Amino acid sequence: MKRMGMNNLMLPIKPDSPSRFLNRELSTLAFQQRVLQEAQNPANPVLERIKFLSIVGNNLDEFTNVRVASLKDILATGHDPESDDGMRVSEQLAAINAKIQEISLLSQTAWNGMRQELQKHQIQIIGGAQLTAAQLQWLDQYFMENVFPVLTPLAIDPAHPFPFLSNKSKAILLHLRQKKNEKTMRAIIPLPRQINRFIRLQGKANRFVLLEDLIARCFDRLFPGFEVIDHGLFRVLRDLETEIEEQAEDLVSIFENFLKKRSRGQVIRLLLRRGMPQDLRHFLLRELSIDEPDVMEVDGMIGLSDLGELYKIDAPELKFPSFTPRYPPRVANYNGDYFAALRQKDFIVHHPYESFDTVVHFLQQAANDPDVISIRQTLYRTSQDSPVMRALIEAAEAGKSVTVMVELKARFDEEANIRWAKNLERAGAQVVFGFLDLKTHAKVSLVVRKEGEALRSYAHFGTGNYNPITSRFYSDLSLFTADAKLCQDAARLFNFMTGYAQPEKLEKLVMAPLHMRKKLLALFDAEIQNAKSGKPAAIWAKMNSLVDPEIIDRLYAASQAGVKIELIVRGICCLRPGVPGLSDNIKVRSIVGRFLEHARLLCAANGSPMPSADTRVYLSSADWMQRNLNGRVEVLVPIENPTVHAQVLNQVMWANLQDNKQAWELQADGTYARVQAKEQTPFAAHEYFLSHPSLSGVGGSMKRGHKKVLKLRHKNPVA
Repeated sequence: MKRMGMNNLMLPIKPDSPSRFLNRELSTLAFQQRVLQEAQNPANPVLERIKFLSIVGNNLDEFTNVRVASLKDILATGHDPESDDGMRVSEQLAAINAKIQEISLLSQTAWNGMRQELQKHQIQIIGGAQLTAAQLQWLDQYFMENVFPVLTPLAIDPAHPFPFLSNKSKAILLHLRQKKNEKTMRAIIPLPRQINRFIRLQGKANRFVLLEDLIARCFDRLFPGFEVIDHGLFRVLRDLETEIEEQAEDLVSIFENFLKKRSRGQVIRLLLRRGMPQDLRHFLLRELSIDEPDVMEVDGMIGLSDLGELYKIDAPELKFPSFTPRYPPRVANYNGDYFAALRQKDFIVHHPYESFDTVVHFLQQAANDPDVISIRQTLYRTSQDSPVMRALIEAAEAGKSVTVMVELKARFDEEANIRWAKNLERAGAQVVFGFLDLKTHAKVSLVVRKEGEALRSYAHFGTGNYNPITSRFYSDLSLFTADAKLCQDAARLFNFMTGYAQPEKLEKLVMAPLHMRKKLLALFDAEIQNAKSGKPAAIWAKMNSLVDPEIIDRLYAASQAGVKIELIVRGICCLRPGVPGLSDNIKVRSIVGRFLEHARLLCAANGSPMPSADTRVYLSSADWMQRNLNGRVEVLVPIENPTVHAQVLNQVMWANLQDNKQAWELQADGTYARVQAKEQTPFAAHEYFLSHPSLSGVGGSMKRGHKKVLKLRHKNPVA
């Protein structure tokens, strides 16, 4: 297929041309480049920049473990199919390798600059001649007491084959000569994960030595009687996309076996510190069965994800200013009684600006309330020491009917979810593992309470996970409601997940994989008809990823009909905006800043100028991807309470569209350009929400905040 060149990007693209889509994998890496830009942004405090750099390193690792592995698995079958955008798998892998190499080089350059800046703040990573005699003496003692006992030097010879190294393992490969007989051998020293990569030297100053440098200083302790001829540091990344065997009768057993199998996936990337001798390099390639295209030399620090350790340094002046999440006044006004507050009206909470404790306290109140008779809950991801799980266990132990839908297929959280499932079962909860062929990604809690002679239900719908740790830096929304129809729909949703009872009808809730795709397309079609009828027609949406071809094609059709479309897509976006005749009326932005944008929202004009009381507003757990719409249990929740509707539309969605400090705009050629304030007042959504009154506060605060935001835009995007 002939690829579109840079000079032809603004030429019309036929509606059926593969060029109408951007490549998913390269779009993922473009997001990593935007995160890297935050690591290079001098406006961010230096320890925050280091944190961004560690995030890039970790994300590239996971991308290699999963996405690169999937593409290589396809090639291994002997096929080289095209993706939706027309790139063959082999072409994608070549482009991916080049882009990862580019990002890695830029990351090392950024790290070198940060090291110099850290020195200005008396934070140093030192070694060699920089170490004083006293420091060397302390390091020798530290090594013998804290490192030597957990090191396992491994000789490699016919009696000792090359050892297994788990995913993300770092190790030192050595070529040794025995002093007494001149015999040579090779050996490996795996770096233990139980020890920090950055070892802090004794004293008041923040001075660190890298673990591999300390070990290299002490080779003689590990191999007495040998001299080191050569050595080099390397790291392995493995294929974590092991397929699940579906023959087992017990789903927990399936995943316990799956986790064991996945840990031994094939090595798909070998990272070498530049300068490793050629004989050691060739030895590694042979023993790990890896080819040269999958080898990456690193001129600097291997494994930048470990930089997250430095963020723990106690230096608040080198981090973003701390803040205390607000507690919603609506709940405080009822002395913390969620049920009393919800009987008055729905409310919404905006994390991390408003405390995740609202979710925890809602469940704790349900667990402790003698009138609550049942709690039903989905669990996709949570923390190791989860207060949500403790509340559910407490409720089960108190004799309440507790049902928890635990998703075992939450990638990299499978083991933790199995552990929580067993703890819940021991407490007396009913644990359900859902579908083998679907992931349960919806975030829903349903509480049923006896009030007088009747039963009343209360529900929580979220865009984020029930995880108090990630809630501190993920931007998400939590809707609390006592709406009878939404609660009935939530009950039907749980019945579907626990008993496979497909609901004949849902009053308000929209569910994937049953109805959501159809609903989204119908909403788009309604806007198309409004545009053709001369009525205001617009779509505003916010999500993490936009990949699904049918959804993208319908958005193109809406654009061609005159619908004004503004999208906030944090990460992957396969839609190509701003192409004449195809997507003239579509703008796509990505916000990358202090917090990870994670909320999913959809707003449709519905025949009236937007924003207005007639705008249709939804929050969702789903991104617009095939996997979400076809292969996951997801929810799309209408926002109908007037106060909540105005808060989500006029504050959350509007402020995201206003951002001109942390936003990037997607260009027709697939590149991103940072949005410039130009004549407008500089505005950052994250800063706005940090300083703005609580969304669930009094109406007057909300209206004043709305006026403040409206002043920033000179032209209504729907006009």
